[in-house]
Amino acid sequence: VKLVAFSRDGTRVVSWAGDNTVKIWNAETGAEVCTVRKLYEVKSICFSPDGKWVVCGSRDREIKIRNAATGAMVCTLRGHTKSVTRVEFSDNGKQIISASFDDTVRFWDVA
Repeated sequence: VKLVAFSRDGTRVVSWAGDNTVKIWNAETGAEVCTVRKLYEVKSICFSPDGKWVVCGSRDREIKIRNAATGAMVCTLRGHTKSVTRVEFSDNGKQIISASFDDTVRFWDVA
């Protein structure tokens, strides 16, 4: 496992492993909630403030937003020209900020 993050309410954990899987876990029981396979190398991962979404920034220059309960793809954000190194939701959950090896910071409206 290379990346982990808690949901803001502390009830779930999201992880990314070198086998290119993202898993969401119940933090209280340790039970796996869902697994998303065949993701490109993830560099940053976090939950939305309300815990409904997980956002992943990856080496393929994309930012993927997924449903935190099912793992289903919600949308893909494109615009960076090199690996996305950091992603984070705003406190109100209406924006995502991303940083990249292309030396840019981008703001994405997602509400």
